[in-house]
Amino acid sequence: MPGPSRRSAAAADDLLGLARRGLTEAAATETAAERYAAAHLAALRAAAAVLAARARPDDAGGRRRGPRSVWALLPVVLPPLTEWAAFFAAGAGKRAAAEAGLVGAVTRRDADDLLRDAQTFLGLVEEFLGHVHQPLLPVRAVASG
Repeated sequence: MPGPSRRSAAAADDLLGLARRGLTEAAATETAAERYAAAHLAALRAAAAVLAARARPDDAGGRRRGPRSVWALLPVVLPPLTEWAAFFAAGAGKRAAAEAGLVGAVTRRDADDLLRDAQTFLGLVEEFLGHVHQPLLPVRAVASG
């Protein structure tokens, strides 16, 4: 099986960089909703990096199917990340609620836990893609929530 093309490897690298920056920004946010949404988006970008690096056209299930989410495709492309895909897919509604500004959509603990989980997920993705993982700084407490 041939390795990823230079273009797909560059796209994966760009997405990993965006994910890493997103986690750094999430850690600096003022509210739990902002932190949760930013951490979830960073995880989505990390998953997209896997697809950019490893997916092939037949992974999407053929032309007859409609669009599939990153979280649905991730287990097909990299089965060891199946549980992570299910976990982040389950949080998509909460992310949408947080982005919409719904009061009480997420708690500080929800946001801090998701940020830690997204950091762990990014580390796994980086390792699977052959990158050196450098842990981010510890999560600080959210100011308001």
